[in-house]
Amino acid sequence: MIKPTIVLVGRPNVGKSTLFNRLTKTRDAIVADTPGLTRDRHYGHGKLGDKPYLVVDTGGFEPVAADGILYEMARQTLQAVDEADVILFMVDVRTGCTAQDKIIADRLRRCGRPVHLVVNKTEGMRREVVVAEFYELALGEPLAISASHSEGVAELVEIALEHIPDVTEEIEGKHPKIALIGRPNVGKSTLINSFVGEERVIAFDQPGTTRDSIYIDFERNQKKYTLIDTAGVRRRGKVFEAIEKFSVIKTLQAIEDANVVILVLDAQSEISEQDAHLAGFVLETGRALVVAVNKWDGLNDYQRDCIKREISRKLQFLEFAKFHYVSALKSVGLNTLLVSADQAYVAAMAKLSTPQLTRVLIDAVAAHQPPKSGPFRPKLRYAHQGGMNPPLIVIHGSALDKISDSYKRYLEKTFIQAFKLQGTPLKIQFNIGSNPFADKKPAPLTPAEAKAAHRKRRQGRKLYGKQRKKE
Repeated sequence: MIKPTIVLVGRPNVGKSTLFNRLTKTRDAIVADTPGLTRDRHYGHGKLGDKPYLVVDTGGFEPVAADGILYEMARQTLQAVDEADVILFMVDVRTGCTAQDKIIADRLRRCGRPVHLVVNKTEGMRREVVVAEFYELALGEPLAISASHSEGVAELVEIALEHIPDVTEEIEGKHPKIALIGRPNVGKSTLINSFVGEERVIAFDQPGTTRDSIYIDFERNQKKYTLIDTAGVRRRGKVFEAIEKFSVIKTLQAIEDANVVILVLDAQSEISEQDAHLAGFVLETGRALVVAVNKWDGLNDYQRDCIKREISRKLQFLEFAKFHYVSALKSVGLNTLLVSADQAYVAAMAKLSTPQLTRVLIDAVAAHQPPKSGPFRPKLRYAHQGGMNPPLIVIHGSALDKISDSYKRYLEKTFIQAFKLQGTPLKIQFNIGSNPFADKKPAPLTPAEAKAAHRKRRQGRKLYGKQRKKE
């Protein structure tokens, strides 16, 4: 059976994201004392209580908004309400029952879903007194809680799931987590909506529309995926708001949490240093990478040639990744983009056997030996896999600390070609064999051995003296 879904609804800044984090025991939703911070639907797995369930955080609900970002946020909230098994309508005890609360309550009474009225921020107050004014919303008995102090939250979960039948959790197989990253307004949210086939996240012609990292499960061609929509990352000097700084942190965390990263570039603007910095961070974390050059349909042949030359010049260090020229708005080139993401995931999670790795290593050394460092030449004996995502190959031998960076790159390319690891960086680690006798002191000489050694030293000194006299 499918897990029941609890949807959090309410005006801006009533504490929905704080309650979301409390129910999921995470910090996935950004929390700040700023209205309108959450904009998209944000899904999480509930971990408070005895029953499994999903929690959905929504943006501040403005039912009367006619257009703009507030209208899009309201549309997202209504979609979440349609998916809900239980709705928690949150109000703020400190602002009291407002006219907007009454409009929302009227809308929720007609949705046909169980609705529980939750009065938040009641810490230190007499609950039976402070909730009295909210009875006029006609949604039953108000439930007083403090999400930030976890007061009454456990009881709230029990009441919300009281009439929901028990479900058996299905053990799901592993499937790719794909994070979409890029500068603001390059089309990440539009690309996700095209993949999913619905307006799953807000795609608005305004930089900075997405502020949180949104995890979205979907299925295509009988394969399961988790897409991660991230906030656009601007150059550090242009990030002033504290909220935007949190969004950048969430984006970097999403990269580390993903198996595959799709770097989205805007074909209608130049490839910036920020694009290269983002690609460099992906490379440092070792994540598999696919590059999507978006808005390709709006360029003529000359402009396309120019952008390709600029990409080859500024992003030449991404030679392991596949580049796709797509249009998210018109859903052009998305199938091949997802195929490359699948291939990159398979490469990143590949299991490589020790005999095969060692055989490739021996052939690589036979074709091109490492250069000497002083009187010694490094010896590479055998290799084995040390990790996945990214693939890590551990090579054992002697004097491996003398191997140059260029020879290390040669080995990386050899392994990538041998095992067809397209789309993922590969890391090599050298383990230098230690001398087993390095810390052992020689055994003391016996009297006979000491006498023989003394005699040999005397003979040596005599021979040396005679040689000097002849000279």
